[in-house]
Amino acid sequence: MGIAVEEPFVIQDLVKRIVKIIRDNTLAKGVSFLVTVALMALVSSLASAFDPSPLQDTCVAIAEPENAVFVNGKFCKNPNLTKAEDFFYSGLDKPGNISNPVGSAVTPVNVEQIPGLNTLGISAVRIDYAPYGQNPPHTHPRATEILTVLEGTLLVGFVTSNPENRLFTKVLNKGDVFVFPIGLIHFQFNIGHTNAVAIAGLSSQNPGVITIANAVFGSDPAIDPDVLSRAFQLDKNVVKNLQSRFWYDNN
Repeated sequence: MGIAVEEPFVIQDLVKRIVKIIRDNTLAKGVSFLVTVALMALVSSLASAFDPSPLQDTCVAIAEPENAVFVNGKFCKNPNLTKAEDFFYSGLDKPGNISNPVGSAVTPVNVEQIPGLNTLGISAVRIDYAPYGQNPPHTHPRATEILTVLEGTLLVGFVTSNPENRLFTKVLNKGDVFVFPIGLIHFQFNIGHTNAVAIAGLSSQNPGVITIANAVFGSDPAIDPDVLSRAFQLDKNVVKNLQSRFWYDNN
């Protein structure tokens, strides 16, 4: 049977016990306060980590939980049974199908494609763009993204959080690199007359993706049109029309 590993919560419990011991032993109030603050800062930094550091050399993800340890959302294969194929993927040289409404295709290489990525906190994607195709505004809730243009010209950008909602945008050519900070809405748009290709690295084995239009207007079940009508300052019939459309997922 798998064993759940919840490192930040174990450390929090340990810190609580240490703080209790300090108080019970009636140390100087100032010293007690400083130690408590230092320990809580340590816990906060650990608890906020998105992909915790691995505690062993490998933790190849497997579906079968028998005699395995549950780490970071996956069961780990017995290290003695690990092989080179667990860390290998072939096919990123092949372009994705860009004949779709958004004119782009994302080919992911995360823990689902390479089981050996489990606990390593990294993944990659290939993105293909038709002329004037785009990777629509979206966000990765668990990862920062660093994108490199291999072919073509892309207009890229991201928007900061409220209340500034500041737009950072740049035109990228072959060889240019741009970073999209974790959790922020960002996009890429092929402004060239030919196909474009980019490769991106992400700071999570499973970064996740939320495409804004799909999530808002294509949710299942649908969000109450009154909510969206007020939020977007749109006529209710316009909202219903948007909700009735097919929102293509390019991932």
